[in-house]
Amino acid sequence: MAADVFELPSGKHAGGENFPVASRLVRAELRPHLMVFYRFARAIDDVADAPGVAAADKRRRLAAFDAVLAGAAADDGPEKAVALRGSLEATGVDPVHARDLIRAFVLDTEKTRYADWDELMAYCRLSAAPVGRHILALHGEDPALFVANDALCDALQVINHLQDCADDYRALDRVYLPEPWLAAEGLGVDVLAAASSPPGLRRVLDRLLDGTEGLLARSRSFACEVKDTRLSLEIAAIQALAEGLCAKLRREDPLTRRVTFSKPRMALVGLAGAAAVWRARRR
Repeated sequence: MAADVFELPSGKHAGGENFPVASRLVRAELRPHLMVFYRFARAIDDVADAPGVAAADKRRRLAAFDAVLAGAAADDGPEKAVALRGSLEATGVDPVHARDLIRAFVLDTEKTRYADWDELMAYCRLSAAPVGRHILALHGEDPALFVANDALCDALQVINHLQDCADDYRALDRVYLPEPWLAAEGLGVDVLAAASSPPGLRRVLDRLLDGTEGLLARSRSFACEVKDTRLSLEIAAIQALAEGLCAKLRREDPLTRRVTFSKPRMALVGLAGAAAVWRARRR
């Protein structure tokens, strides 16, 4: 059996992400391991998000990825999982972070509505925080930094949910905006199919941005707390981009078009954030 039968590639790639993936800021010897992890995460995300594929089939494919990380024979397993297992064995990083990601994407096949902020944060603890935790572990950083990491990663996830709220609903009938918050504004989830946001939806979006900005306030010192200078600058760039996207989402309507940065603007904002932390570390 060919290994790639487990994948449902979307065509998305690292260059299309909101934030830098294994950029030149990261130590050269670690970049290949980060790319292996990214390709694994991209593959399982694509499985969970594939339109028109039965939930049971998605779970079967995701279980195959998890089995390889759990130690099953890799001969017929997904290629991206086999590659990641090799990376984990070479670096000594615990597979728990990658397996938590799988749990998140299995949850995506089972759950399409959220009740409140706490429920959304519980999802982010599986779908976002493990990415940063894996990167910290790969760099040999102190696990005490997981608290700040989780705040930043959770913020990034909510930003992504807001950017994609219309597409998630239209393509997958998946809504991360808390349903009772919509109901309190007299709205149903079908408002996400509209061409633009009515005032009630705008208030829901802003309420989620309030929570996201609270997370970013908690992660603001994260970059300066990391020992590895190059990783510190990468985190600083990501923090700056997250804060910039929050501000942009305040001003623009994600139902009208996807709210994001152009590549030049992304580079400028990220470099400004990294430069500020570089100066702070030198002081």
